[in-house]
Amino acid sequence: MTTRLIASMDTGIDDALALAYLLAHHRTQAASGDPAEHGTCELLGVLATYGNVGAATAARNTRYVLDLFDREDVPVLQSSEHPSWADTFIPDAGCAQFHGPDGLGGHLPRHMAGENAPEADAPVDLSDGERTVSVGGYRPDDPHANPAEGAMPPGGVSTKRSDAPQRSKATTFLIDQVRRYGHELTVLATGPLTDIDAALRIAPDIASKLTLVMMGGSLTQPGNCWDGVAETNIIQDPEAADRVFHSGADITMVGLDVTHQCLLGSACTRQWRDHAANGRTRPQQALRLRFLADIADFSIAANKQADPRLFADGMPLHDPLAAAVALDPTLVGTLDIALQAQTATGDFTGVRGRTTGDPEGLIDPHATRVHVALQVDAPRFVNDFTQTIRML
Repeated sequence: MTTRLIASMDTGIDDALALAYLLAHHRTQAASGDPAEHGTCELLGVLATYGNVGAATAARNTRYVLDLFDREDVPVLQSSEHPSWADTFIPDAGCAQFHGPDGLGGHLPRHMAGENAPEADAPVDLSDGERTVSVGGYRPDDPHANPAEGAMPPGGVSTKRSDAPQRSKATTFLIDQVRRYGHELTVLATGPLTDIDAALRIAPDIASKLTLVMMGGSLTQPGNCWDGVAETNIIQDPEAADRVFHSGADITMVGLDVTHQCLLGSACTRQWRDHAANGRTRPQQALRLRFLADIADFSIAANKQADPRLFADGMPLHDPLAAAVALDPTLVGTLDIALQAQTATGDFTGVRGRTTGDPEGLIDPHATRVHVALQVDAPRFVNDFTQTIRML
């Protein structure tokens, strides 16, 4: 079975690994004409959004990975540059810690990662004091705002709010493809849900036609943000996430409940390096494997340093698991629940960015439900992911 797919990615390390996994499934189909064991993928395009890095850097990183796999035919459309609640986005130092300043662990070729690199994020000018700024999901005056080195220029900021949906060629592309294919298309979101929210607000008619697999959130486990409650993709734009959850679209949430069970360790990346060193491996294949091993090893080390208890055995495969679920939903067991993203912190309001059950679902049997992944066949997925990449 072939899955027709559009991806929205804030391309850092695990996004790049997820993209490689999808391309491997496409290549399997193209090479043999036979479906791969867990289905194949027809990737219609990638929307490059902000999150781990700025949107322009995400577009550059996505294009690099696609070109590395000889997939120049897959379009990359730069999409949302900031969350719906702000006018400007500045990357967070925590994301740089886990993804490197270039989003790919410092492993971009020099001609692409240097000061004069094409498609790099332009400096943010805040001197007019007329912009609402998000620093990795937090306002600049929030004590948790922690801008990446060199990312926060001097200048004033205001509390002016701009929540109009961001219209772009990327949004139009997404709307047109959902209208054309309906549930024969799966949208995979591995970054904030700003792109999806913008499309739904511009074209509410697509909600009943939209199948979305998203990486983000956490229902039964702590979050990975400062508050220990929120998850990174949700804290970037809780307003957008909450609107998407209540849109009526067919949504599967692949959150920390399951991604933290799927760890990729250095033994797996050694398999990739050994295969790359095999004299029978084609040079381009060896180049791909070494690149993927390099960025994965960067993430493995960063995660172990951040939390040696949880990640002693490797990096969590956040985005690759969501990509795999888009191709093979049987990897996870889900709970259907009315879901909300809390948008404010305070007494009787919750914690901004937390994903939790919406009490409306307790009294309204017709309230919109989201499929929340709570169980995962981790050994099957990690083995499949490792071997799929090794055989690229």
